[in-house]
Amino acid sequence: MPVPELIRILQEQPVYRKRIAHIESFPAREAAFGEPDTPLPESLAAYLAAKRIRLYTHQCAAINAIRSGKDTIITTPTASGKTLSFALPVFERLERDPDARALFLYPTKALANDQLGSLREIGKFTGIPAHAAIYDGDTPQGHRASIREMSRLILSNPHELHQVLSWHNRWRTFFSGLRFVVIDEAHRYRGVFGSHISLVIRRLRRIARFYGSDPVFILSTATLANPEEFAARLTGRDAALIDADGSPRGRKHFVLYNPNFAGISERSTHQETKDILVSCVREAIPTLCFTVSRKMAELVSLWAQNDLRQVLPGKQDCVTAYRAGYLPEERRAIERRLKSGDLSAVVSTNALELGIDIGGLDAVIISGYPGTMMATWQQAGRAGRSGGDSVAVLVGFEGPLDQYFMHHPDQFFSRAHEHAIIDTENPYILSGHLLCAAAELPVREADFPLFGTGCEAMIGALEEHRLLRKTPWGWVYTGRGKAAEAVQLDSISTDTFRVTCSGKLLETIDRAHAFREAHRGAVLLHQGDTYLVREMDLEGSVIRVTEADVDYYTQAMHDVDLAVRDRKKARDTNGITLSFGDVDVSERFFAYKVKRFDTVLDVVPLDLPPIQFGTKALWFTIPEEIERAVLARNLDFAGGLHAVEHALIALMPFHVICDRWDIGGLSTPAYGEENIPTIFVYDGYEGGIGLAEKAYDLFPGLVAMARKLVEDCPCESGCPSCVYSPKCGNDNHPMDKEAAILILRELEARLCPAPAAAEAAPVPAPVQVPCDP
Repeated sequence: MPVPELIRILQEQPVYRKRIAHIESFPAREAAFGEPDTPLPESLAAYLAAKRIRLYTHQCAAINAIRSGKDTIITTPTASGKTLSFALPVFERLERDPDARALFLYPTKALANDQLGSLREIGKFTGIPAHAAIYDGDTPQGHRASIREMSRLILSNPHELHQVLSWHNRWRTFFSGLRFVVIDEAHRYRGVFGSHISLVIRRLRRIARFYGSDPVFILSTATLANPEEFAARLTGRDAALIDADGSPRGRKHFVLYNPNFAGISERSTHQETKDILVSCVREAIPTLCFTVSRKMAELVSLWAQNDLRQVLPGKQDCVTAYRAGYLPEERRAIERRLKSGDLSAVVSTNALELGIDIGGLDAVIISGYPGTMMATWQQAGRAGRSGGDSVAVLVGFEGPLDQYFMHHPDQFFSRAHEHAIIDTENPYILSGHLLCAAAELPVREADFPLFGTGCEAMIGALEEHRLLRKTPWGWVYTGRGKAAEAVQLDSISTDTFRVTCSGKLLETIDRAHAFREAHRGAVLLHQGDTYLVREMDLEGSVIRVTEADVDYYTQAMHDVDLAVRDRKKARDTNGITLSFGDVDVSERFFAYKVKRFDTVLDVVPLDLPPIQFGTKALWFTIPEEIERAVLARNLDFAGGLHAVEHALIALMPFHVICDRWDIGGLSTPAYGEENIPTIFVYDGYEGGIGLAEKAYDLFPGLVAMARKLVEDCPCESGCPSCVYSPKCGNDNHPMDKEAAILILRELEARLCPAPAAAEAAPVPAPVQVPCDP
């Protein structure tokens, strides 16, 4: 049995053994089968019988909920049959109602193409005339009209839907019969993107209502901490939750592997990943390896091939890379080879994290914590589909979250998943979609509840700016150009720069990211490739780059000014005042460092205007007694506050699905007229996206985690594993780890229950994270 042998090798060989932080084993589980409340139609029952499929209990529960007309969110693990859970009731309705239509939305074209075959197979076997087809940017112009008229099951994506709604009159037949909207991999729609998609869905609901339909919304998602809240924010309606998994599971081993076990890595983490990958291939274990970038996918694959050429001649061709950027036919070929067993291992970016069918794998290697528990378990769940033993290995980077988990495996395996945050009230996002809605159909007062509490005030503001005009039928769009083209679903700001290389557009980025990552002289990474910024045209909003192969990187330096505009809520706990509200932020990028590894080669001044925006923040004050205690030990109080700020920001992605780059911070020993020590954590987007507000609600737990992270790190004075931040505009100065530990201990003691009280209270059973959600 190859998987137990690999576990033995990891545990016994000296090169691996000392790097094993923890191995958690999950027992096998038998399937729990069920039957829908009412038998399926004969055609669908025959399809299941021909495929030798018995329905699991959660599939039956989903079918029952969808049949009853309830919006539904399904959060069972990878490979648990979520697609069948919603496909069966959809096809049942298509068979019973000849006017019925269904819209399936996927986050990627690759996933839509993968699912199309399965849906067409059901239609072909049963004879149900679904005429499933894909309608997206790649659909030939000559096919579009027939798909709109003839296809009863259309697969698309939110970007295409955003454009389609402007031409809803061409979709009259489809929208009038729309009975279901399926949103697959719905967890992808969070943060700024999710806020946009939530308003696209509200626009869709309004269009459907105009044509006399009221579709049921079905969400399929990875495990979340707040699935019902998430569904309500995404669609604007409550949903029935299906989360009790009845699918079987083979025994799974999950290894936490820490190259940084001694406080410093002896070798590159990527090289360590390659070594484990080669061991898997040598043990004949079909393996999928996830890396953080396109470039690393290529490099790890190349390194593994070179090693195998020496130790297993002829096997080097059984390892390949897979990433976005490959031609569709190249990706399909790799998927087929992996599924057939012709490939032993594939090294991929998160392009293979989604539910694309690549057959049964026995091992997954995750090179670096993917940023969320949700993504980690999604990736780990790609192994073990055959029902036998499987293994997942998380190779920890030196970052704070990676190292926190390496030192606290109990937290990794017992904590619930993150909260998916959607803010439907961001005024900058809402305004754009109200303009789109008014361009589609006149907006009436009856539509205000659909778009939230800020809708009426925003309508008035847009009317004042002559972008909307009130008519007897409602408010209509009067701006120049097409409203939908002015709204970018993956950003808030319309102040964007175009990044070009030899006249070819590479990407567009907002001003804040441009100043931080694409200023003149910057080394810019785009999809794993390296470019050097030759020119930044502020007036034309164009950044011109050239391809470069350099052995250094750049790091922008900036300072932050922050003013509180409105405190919306606050609470005081044992002398610590925690607040949340609106703030005005000014970020000034004044220089950048040229660095090779940790060595500073040069510091180059920048002459850029400040970036100013309003956003949401939490902030808290430090009592005078804590400051005195720090100073009494001759520690740097400002450095301690700075380190606490970094630790809190580093751990926020553990609680909410975000990236540390989505969050900004400011710490000062003397803020405001009263000169009170204060730490701010703010959303790094204009108008805010709900991250700081959720952190306000979860603040005591965040502080407790930060204390453990900093205190347990083996470094002496701070390092990237605890309090150093790669995005710090002040180059991590001042910084005092010992002062941070003292401050965090005091904060935790005041904010969290005393141990005695905690022991006296009933202790809830730990949440057991499924092994492959």
